[in-house]
Amino acid sequence: MESRRNRNMFMVLVIGAICLSIAGITEGRIKLVALPERGATMIRLDNPMATLIEEERVLTLQKGLNKVDFSWQGVSIDVDSIRLRALGHPDKVTLLNVSYPPNEAALVWEIASEKAWEEKVRISYLLSNIDRLITYKAVADKPETMVDLKSFLVLRNFSGEDFNDAKVLLDYGEAFERGIDHEETKQLLFLKAPKVPITKVWTFDAAQLPWDPEKLENKNVGIPVSYRIENNEKSGLGQFAMWGGKARIYQDDGSKSTIFLGEDESNLVPVGEKMELYIGDSRDIVVTQRKMSEKQVNKIYNSNRTRVVLYDLDVVITAKIENFKDSKALLTLIQHIPGGWKMIDCNLKYERKDANALKFEVELAERDKEGPSVKNLKMHYQQLHIRP
Repeated sequence: MESRRNRNMFMVLVIGAICLSIAGITEGRIKLVALPERGATMIRLDNPMATLIEEERVLTLQKGLNKVDFSWQGVSIDVDSIRLRALGHPDKVTLLNVSYPPNEAALVWEIASEKAWEEKVRISYLLSNIDRLITYKAVADKPETMVDLKSFLVLRNFSGEDFNDAKVLLDYGEAFERGIDHEETKQLLFLKAPKVPITKVWTFDAAQLPWDPEKLENKNVGIPVSYRIENNEKSGLGQFAMWGGKARIYQDDGSKSTIFLGEDESNLVPVGEKMELYIGDSRDIVVTQRKMSEKQVNKIYNSNRTRVVLYDLDVVITAKIENFKDSKALLTLIQHIPGGWKMIDCNLKYERKDANALKFEVELAERDKEGPSVKNLKMHYQQLHIRP
């Protein structure tokens, strides 16, 4: 017997049979001496908002109409999510209806069976207070060209129910043949990807960083640096979307030890997309940006031409990008143009990150004896249909 279940009375299954007599039909519920044991149990974590429990039981059915009581105490089940499905004889065992006794955490299934037999059924329901966290550990090699990536599932059970020998399944990775008791927390390794290629990326966002850091009193303003991991087959990944979670990043120091670089929070990374893990700020790359001109064009006046009611704004932006490193570098440059706009001229290739943002991937050569390598951006655009 399952001791925890007996104490909490989480699930009670009672089977009743219909007794037929010559005079008519009499319904009677017969309580079993031994409650059906929970068989194979699956804890499914595919959806981050709810936990799906699937369990198998063996019901002793009589020929004809049977009633099955399903009740629960001390746990929170979404009543509308409870389902029962016959596995042994799905074409000969039929669920006729479900009724809900008033003011009870219970329901009653009416099941028709063509014969008397032991029927394996699967019961599924959404259960509250089982949650999960995803964490990542990434250890970069000394040249910062690849990482050994591991992902862990942290499972916490505060549901009020023990799950002995349950199978825990995320929407990717291998299932865990592990049970988990009430108030227990377990950490499970479910993804191990060695030697995943990384690209070290500097990111300058014009809406967040100063345009001319040399004019600041505190000149110790760096550009955020990240390791970029692509979720694709070439990287040894790409089989499934990677859940968001906290990532801790380390680096091999070349002396059989590691350096802690920092931690970041990753969002969901679909297949084909990129994960970027922030590791700190750097002054190895300097971006100096300026607005060279801004003027109103294409003005529209009111009927008596005394007031401008609509105009376009003609803007020229330049940015000087300097690489002081002895190696090549990749800079992601993000520019923002509010409202409607059109590009008149731009000397660097870009893609639209969203309606109001442009993303440039700028490859920088290493510095030489003369000094830092330099690239320049010149962006000429118009903001459209502005009202004074």
